[in-house]
Amino acid sequence: MTRPAKGKTPRRPPPKKPPNSQKDPVGVYCRVRPLSVEDRECCIEVISGSTIQLHPPEGFKTTRNGEFRETQYSFQKVFGVSTSQMELFQDVAKVLVDDLIHGKNGLLFTYGVTGSGKTFTMTGSPGQGGLLPRALDMIFNSIGAYQAKRFIFKSDDKNGMEIQSEVDALLERQRRDNNQTFPKTPSSKQKLDPEIADMITPEEAWKADGVDEDSGYSIFVSYIEIYNNYIYDLLEETQEDAIKPKWNGGGTPMRQNTEFIPPQSRLLREDQNHNMYVAGCMEVEVKSAQEAFQVFWKGQKKRKVANTCLNRESSRSHSVFMIKLVQAPLDADGDNVLQDKSQVAVSQLCLVDLAGSERTGRTGAEGTRIREAGNINQSLLTLRTCIEVLRENQKYGTSRMVPYRDSKLTHVFKNYFDGEGKVRMVVCVNPKAEDYEETLLVMRFAEMTQEVEVARPVDRPICGFTPGRRHRNQAFKEELSRRLEERGGPVDKDVASAIRPLLQNLPPLPSCELTDPRDDVTLPRLIEALQHRHRIRQTMFDEYSRAANTLKSMLQQLDSNQAATGNAVQEHNDKLSEKDRIIQNNKSEIERLEKRTKMYEHKIDILQKTTKIYEDDKRSMQSELETRAQRLQRELSDKRRMEQRLHGAVTDTHLKWEKECGRRVNVMQMEMQNKLLVKDEKLKQLKAIVTESKTRGRPDPPPRQTQPTRPSREERLPVKRSASPSPAPTSTPVRPLHRRSRSAGGEKWVDHKPSFNMDLGTVLQPVIPNAIHVSAPNEKVLSKCDRYVLTHQEVASDGEIATKLIKGDVIRTRGGGQAVQFTDIETLKQELATAPSRKRKSSENKPASGDQTDGSWTDVETRCAVALEMRAGSNMGPSCVITKRRKP
Repeated sequence: MTRPAKGKTPRRPPPKKPPNSQKDPVGVYCRVRPLSVEDRECCIEVISGSTIQLHPPEGFKTTRNGEFRETQYSFQKVFGVSTSQMELFQDVAKVLVDDLIHGKNGLLFTYGVTGSGKTFTMTGSPGQGGLLPRALDMIFNSIGAYQAKRFIFKSDDKNGMEIQSEVDALLERQRRDNNQTFPKTPSSKQKLDPEIADMITPEEAWKADGVDEDSGYSIFVSYIEIYNNYIYDLLEETQEDAIKPKWNGGGTPMRQNTEFIPPQSRLLREDQNHNMYVAGCMEVEVKSAQEAFQVFWKGQKKRKVANTCLNRESSRSHSVFMIKLVQAPLDADGDNVLQDKSQVAVSQLCLVDLAGSERTGRTGAEGTRIREAGNINQSLLTLRTCIEVLRENQKYGTSRMVPYRDSKLTHVFKNYFDGEGKVRMVVCVNPKAEDYEETLLVMRFAEMTQEVEVARPVDRPICGFTPGRRHRNQAFKEELSRRLEERGGPVDKDVASAIRPLLQNLPPLPSCELTDPRDDVTLPRLIEALQHRHRIRQTMFDEYSRAANTLKSMLQQLDSNQAATGNAVQEHNDKLSEKDRIIQNNKSEIERLEKRTKMYEHKIDILQKTTKIYEDDKRSMQSELETRAQRLQRELSDKRRMEQRLHGAVTDTHLKWEKECGRRVNVMQMEMQNKLLVKDEKLKQLKAIVTESKTRGRPDPPPRQTQPTRPSREERLPVKRSASPSPAPTSTPVRPLHRRSRSAGGEKWVDHKPSFNMDLGTVLQPVIPNAIHVSAPNEKVLSKCDRYVLTHQEVASDGEIATKLIKGDVIRTRGGGQAVQFTDIETLKQELATAPSRKRKSSENKPASGDQTDGSWTDVETRCAVALEMRAGSNMGPSCVITKRRKP
């Protein structure tokens, strides 16, 4: 069975407030405590009236990320060690007291490390009153003459105020005086505690301007502390005996004797206007500054303090002293407070003395002190978190929820940060070196707090009664007393007591004793005397009425004149206030611009230093670049000189080797010619022998047609290499194809015979029908034929001239031209019948003679001087002829 979900009570919508787009930043001030006698090293320096600088003490290493380095922090104002309490109050708290008297809320709290002077700044000492006693003194100096009677205003226990008549207030005073359960309000006539006497001298008294004289005022004070995230009332009468065993009426304990009841904590509630207040907190009505400060000192003695290693009287809780000012307009006669609850205006000033953040390792805390320190640090951390979230929401336009409810400290002041009043903070710092790290964290928090803006509170509406009512009523009473004094009557503020002596001046009454019932003289005489007295009295009353009417008309005339003057003065005051606001805004804008200017000047200095460094680097790099350029230029010039020198050396070497090669070629040609001459002689001898043998064996043949004479060996000796094109080299040697030429076919041939070929006079001559004979092929001839043949002559290994027919096919190319693909080679060679053997004859270890000259031209080197190569069975053409060069 599932339990039905419990419905939530819908939240009551907040009351509509008039929109206010004007915002003021949180005012953050800094006060530097004087260095004690025991401390020698100082880590804080006041640079100007709004800037301080932190120096890392000796022993702290400056890291690369700048955690420990000299840093500067700016505040709205910085108070040095020589600043007096009066100067601090004038710059920090005076504006908040003015706003309190004019119906606006304010929050002032001191923040800092333990032992930094927060309590002294807030409370002070005899002769050096702090912010709190000076604020009370200024309040009562301003409204002391306009205070309402005690118990005219009464708290409704829901953060509101009720108005009672004078009769109800008198009954309330009598009931409280007679009832012992109610705590008695300390009288201002009682002797003050010597510890708080003479806090403020008369010369240091302040008074607010522009106080509304046509209103009645009352001051209520309350004092609470937040200890271990619980709220306790310091003005509660039973606070001293809060920790005690609980007993019943019979005298026996209800619990064990070892169990104790903790102090009763208070709860935070929300009123109908969604303002936070402490429920059940005692509010004491006070009528003087001495009485209010005596109430504060009574609660101050109950505050939690303890002795630590850093502070002899260290605050273990956050204390909040609340000053509530209630004001309501006077009635039309200007005599009594208007009995209308809607016209009651309540403003509140909270003076907060925060406990200092501390590290347990330095304070030596143990047991309960560790728990107290943990709660203090946690509440301060929550305060920092709320400030940071507020800053992010305002700066970046986010809507993150501010965690006010995480701590009682932030929850009770939620309304102030939401725009219910002005907020100011005094950061107290101790310049000693041991507090450097904690002070650094405090400065960062203070710097972040200055960026938070709080909406400016709106002015309360002005009552519709004519201003100056209290003054007119007072003037009427004074005029009446003067008139009565002129007539010889007593000067008294009570009209009945002033008229009573006048009635005594009437004619005396005759004797009224009746001795006879039939007496007809005494009663008529008494009646006549009474009628005469009545006529005189009536005359006096008529004269008094005429004088009163005349005085009233005069007062009305004076009132109208004063009202006109007051309106004019009010207009001028409004203009002046508007000018003051403009001046204040201009001052704040000037301060902001000055801060920005300082920041920009600092950045400009940094940029100038950086630029100077970069310029130095640039100059050094330019000089180095110029040096390297000069060095490179020198190296290039050296390189050019070296190249020229090497080029000359190479040219000289080339010419030298060309001459050497030409000389060697000439030598080899001469040797070859000599060899050929020797061979020719041998051939001639062989021919002669053959001819002689033939002649002996048969008759001479008939004469034949004369053939052209064959040139001699020297005449037909060709050049070493032919100018005709030769095929590319291949890896397989070419064997002569002893077959018949296929030139008799039907293909059309291109017969390419170079003009420098020699006619050998051989019987077998290549005859190709249907051929075009050219000495140099061209594109036009190749386009008309299908086959191609090249007649090439070269010197064989035996010194004879070999004729080669290199054949190929003419094919068309993609570009529209012709190309020749060589297919085979036919070799025509002429040899003698008695040719020597082809075998190698070595002439090693044999004497050289004329008969053995054949060995020099039959060796391997001579026979392999010319080589023909081609790829067997390939469709590719044969390789070109490469003549090997002999070794020199």
